[in-house]
Amino acid sequence: MNSNELKKGRYLVTGGAGFVGSHLCERLLALGCEVVVVDNFITGRKSNVQPLLRNPKFHLVESDIIQPLEISGGLAGIFHMASPASPVDYMKYPIETLRVGAIGSDNILNLARQKQCPILVASTSEIYGDPLEHPQKESYWGNVHTIGPRGCYDESKRYLEAITMAYHRVYQLPTRIIRIFNTYGPRMRTDDGRVVPNFCMQALANKDITVYGEGKQTRSFCYVSDLVEGILRVIQCDHVEPINLGNPVETSIYEFAHRIIGMAKSQSKIIYCPLPQDDPKTRCPDISRAKNLLGWAPEVSLEIGLKHTFDYFKSTL
Repeated sequence: MNSNELKKGRYLVTGGAGFVGSHLCERLLALGCEVVVVDNFITGRKSNVQPLLRNPKFHLVESDIIQPLEISGGLAGIFHMASPASPVDYMKYPIETLRVGAIGSDNILNLARQKQCPILVASTSEIYGDPLEHPQKESYWGNVHTIGPRGCYDESKRYLEAITMAYHRVYQLPTRIIRIFNTYGPRMRTDDGRVVPNFCMQALANKDITVYGEGKQTRSFCYVSDLVEGILRVIQCDHVEPINLGNPVETSIYEFAHRIIGMAKSQSKIIYCPLPQDDPKTRCPDISRAKNLLGWAPEVSLEIGLKHTFDYFKSTL
C-alpha cells in the first residue's frame, strides 16, 4: 500500500491551510485529485496554499466548521485536520480549540455520513498526556490532566476520538483515526512556539536557546512528507481504531538544541527555564500497528529533514 494507490476523486480537507494540511493538499493535487479546503485561518495561513490557487482542481472556502457546512457534489473522502495544534495557539484559543474538537468534529462527521464517504480524523499523541508507558502504544489510555493548561487540546482530541467511534458504531461510517506525533518541516510558523521553530529561529539570530527543565525530556521528530504518506495510507485501509504516526527515533531536547546550534554555526548559548506545567517527559511512538497494517515507517532522516526545515526558516528572514 502507498499513496499512489489512493482513489482519485474529490477530497475535503478541513484545516487545509495549516502546516500539515497544506502539505497534504499539495500531495493530493500531485496525485491528480480535486481538493476542497475549509479553513477559518485562526492559525492556518493563506500563504500556505497561495501557490495552489492556480490549480483549477483546488478550491478554498473560508469558513468555521463549528457552523454547519454545506459542500455540493460528492466526496471521495474527508481529511479532518482542523484544530489549533501548538501550545501557543491552543492556550491562546482554548474555547475555540474545544469547540472545533467537539462541535466542529460533529459537523464534519455528519457531513461524511451525508456524503457516504470515508473520513480520517487527526488526533494527537497528546491524548497520552505525560505518559506512564514508554514508548506509547495505541492501547495505552493515557495520563492526562483534564483541567490543566493543556487540557483544552488533550480533551478536545480525546472527545474527537470518542465521537468518531460513536459515528462508526451507530452509523457504520467508515472512519479512520490517526494519532500524530511531533512533526516538523517547511511552513511551520516562526512563532509557532514548538521546539523546532523556536530553536531554529533562536539559533539563526544567535540568541540564547531556551531549554525547559534540564533538557532531559525526549521527543521524536517526524518529517512532514513521511506523515503525509502515512495519512494517505491510513484512509485506504479498513482499520477503525487509532494508528500512531510518528518517528520512533528518540532524542533529548538538550541533544536537539546542540544539533541545531551546530547546523546554524550559531553563537547561541543554552539557557534553562522552568518546565511548563504538564509538559510530557517522554514522547515516542510505538509504530508497530502502522508497520504491520500499512507497511509504513518514516524514511526521511532527522539530518535531512532538519536541513530542509532550517533552510526554510532561513528563507523567512
